[in-house]
Amino acid sequence: MKRTWTIIGVRDVAGSFKWYQSLLGVPASTPAHDHFGQIVDSDGTVLLCLHEWGAHEHPSLMSPDHAAPGNGLLLFFRVDDFEMTLRRAHTLIARLEEEPHVNTNTGTMEFSLRDPDGYYVTISALSTA
Repeated sequence: MKRTWTIIGVRDVAGSFKWYQSLLGVPASTPAHDHFGQIVDSDGTVLLCLHEWGAHEHPSLMSPDHAAPGNGLLLFFRVDDFEMTLRRAHTLIARLEEEPHVNTNTGTMEFSLRDPDGYYVTISALSTA
C-alpha cells in the first residue's frame, strides 16, 4: 500500500489542527511541533499535514503572499459518517460553499466549505448506502 501525505501551508498550526480534528471527528491530540502537525485517523492513517507558512525553506511553503492559498488544490475527504460530519461543519463555519447534494460522478452525497486559511474542502459520503 502506498499513501500520500498532503501538506498545506497554514497561518496557525494549532488552530487549524483543532479545526480539522473537529470537522473530521478524529481523536483529539496536539501537533507534534508548533510549526507542523499531522491529522491522524484512529487507525493511524495520516489524513492531512499542516505546515506553518515560512517555517522552513520549502519553496512552495514560504508565504501565502506568492499565490492564493488553495489555488489549484481541492481537499477531498471521503467519510463514513457524512451526517455527523455535516453537523460538525455547521459548528465550525457560518456558511457552506456548496450545500449537501449528490455528486453525479460518485453517486454519493457531498458538501463543501472553506477552512480557516481559505482552502476549499469537500466532504463526500464513503458510500451511497
